[in-house]
Amino acid sequence: MIKQIRNLPRWVIFTIDVLVILAAYTFANLLRFNFHIPDNELATIYKAFPYVIGVRIFFLFFFKTYAGIIYYTSTEDAQRIFIASTFGTLIFGFINFIAHHFQGYYLIPFSVMIIDLVLLIFMMTAFRLFVKIIYLEISNSKKIKVNCLIYGTSDAGVIIKNMLDRDEEHEYNVIAFIDDNLKKSRLKIEGVNIRSGNDIEKIFEEHTINQVFIAQNISAEKKKNLIELALKYKSQVLHVPPMNKWINGELSIKQIRQVKIEELLERNPIRLDEEEIKKELCGKIVLVTGAAGSIGSELARQIIQFNPKKLYLLDQAETPLYELELELKELCSQEKFEAVLGDVRNYERMENAIRTFQPDIIFHAAAYKHVPMMESNPSESILTNVLGSKVVADLAVKYKVGKMVMVSTDKAVNPTSVMGASKRIAEIYVQALDKICAAKNETRFVTTRFGNVLGSNGSVIPLFRKQIEEGGPITVTHPEITRYFMTIPEASQLVLEAGAIGKGGEIMIFDMGESVKIADLAKKMIRLSGLELGKDIQIQFSGLRPGEKLYEELLNNNENTLPTHHEKIMVAKVREYEYTEIKQHIDELIQLFNTQNNMAIVAKMKAIVPEYESNNSVFEKLDK
Repeated sequence: MIKQIRNLPRWVIFTIDVLVILAAYTFANLLRFNFHIPDNELATIYKAFPYVIGVRIFFLFFFKTYAGIIYYTSTEDAQRIFIASTFGTLIFGFINFIAHHFQGYYLIPFSVMIIDLVLLIFMMTAFRLFVKIIYLEISNSKKIKVNCLIYGTSDAGVIIKNMLDRDEEHEYNVIAFIDDNLKKSRLKIEGVNIRSGNDIEKIFEEHTINQVFIAQNISAEKKKNLIELALKYKSQVLHVPPMNKWINGELSIKQIRQVKIEELLERNPIRLDEEEIKKELCGKIVLVTGAAGSIGSELARQIIQFNPKKLYLLDQAETPLYELELELKELCSQEKFEAVLGDVRNYERMENAIRTFQPDIIFHAAAYKHVPMMESNPSESILTNVLGSKVVADLAVKYKVGKMVMVSTDKAVNPTSVMGASKRIAEIYVQALDKICAAKNETRFVTTRFGNVLGSNGSVIPLFRKQIEEGGPITVTHPEITRYFMTIPEASQLVLEAGAIGKGGEIMIFDMGESVKIADLAKKMIRLSGLELGKDIQIQFSGLRPGEKLYEELLNNNENTLPTHHEKIMVAKVREYEYTEIKQHIDELIQLFNTQNNMAIVAKMKAIVPEYESNNSVFEKLDK
């Protein structure tokens, strides 16, 4: 029955419109004569009936007023009815002129014409709205009731409301539009109140809000507060894409997505010194190692925007590198970049690449990064993280590369794992090498150090998301474990900025904000997924993994920092090493790869990095 009401056949609508025409004309005459029509007027009225019906039906067909689907009745339908009715009335005026000229009287009194016009427009429009309301009432009685807020009063916000009104499965009740402009408070949009952003918690207290639609760009801090508040009241937060990403200019319900945990942790956009970065990269030849990884691929996306002469993307992972190549082809011409398969551990391959490409700057992001994996495979960690970095650095000097920027990690500070220690050794080597190069005015080396990257390959968030999709449990190593987090674009932007402002020899550390308790992160992801901890899914604590520590650090106890012109970048003051001495130690460490003796390898690493003390690892015995 609902579908029958919604999709009334055209002939039914047309028949009702004809009846409305008869009713409007009849009622117009009754009003004209105060419901007492004189007998001498009846003949004229009857005579006019065929003209009225004929003219009105002609314009019904001409403007197709019966063709619209009743359920979607809009201002366009009302406009079509108005135009058709007005044209008909103008024709009546012309008929009156002819009748008066030849017969001496008006066929339809002008007062009747005006009353008939008003009544006809009103009755035809009211009929359509009445059917639409009946349909909505019947269908809404079977729909799921949803109370919601729309954050934003722009065109997008209004379009969202109209889209929600037409949803076939849910009856959306928009409690309020939210706008931070206090001048708009207490105004209304389509009968819905506009409330200030300061009133959101009060609204949550007054109403059961099921969903919040974010329909405009808001600061990271406001978004974070809104999501936290929604989680507190068990409400779902949905993100609406900007209008320029709508399909053919129209918003689809499928484009509206739940907010991601990354949006809860993200911060306001970084203000980059784009002129300085442009000076560093524009028209230059750039090589990115580890280009297929999370940071390397984002560096590639960012660098290509600064119009380098050529961007070389080097990685030993074939499939991810191919996928990055396809992505960049959509952003720029194939001549602007080249994907190169190669392993930073292979001196001959890297020498051929750097000698051929003659890069002006190298961003070295190639590394093994998973702590438990490296704890089980120390020899591989020194081969890639130490030898690989040494190979790239040595070749940068040999072929007179202007600058090399090495991507490091906070796990290099007071390392408790093989991975962290291997990255610290790489830091030590390039910093010692920079002192030699500085004296000769040759290649300069800058190191960047930051914490965990949100959504990177193998990071905790994709793991938690996968575990939630599979019904759990979510595994957390320790209830008190904390980590610093940064988004991939944010980390990559800061690497570019640090590379641009670094003169050489610095270890640049990034402001990572507040550390996040991983257990709390898991709980928020569960709630964002619409699940309830302890009822729908569980958290299990599995114990610290080998080499893992509870709290990450960006500086060790003997370090301090100096500010830079960028508030989020600082220079770490670290212990310095003599190049000749450290090179000998590192060469000896690399030679130990051939022994495949993990204890001997790690013992040598501890000799090079005295602050390296293993945690929850078989290598703890070496500390005793």
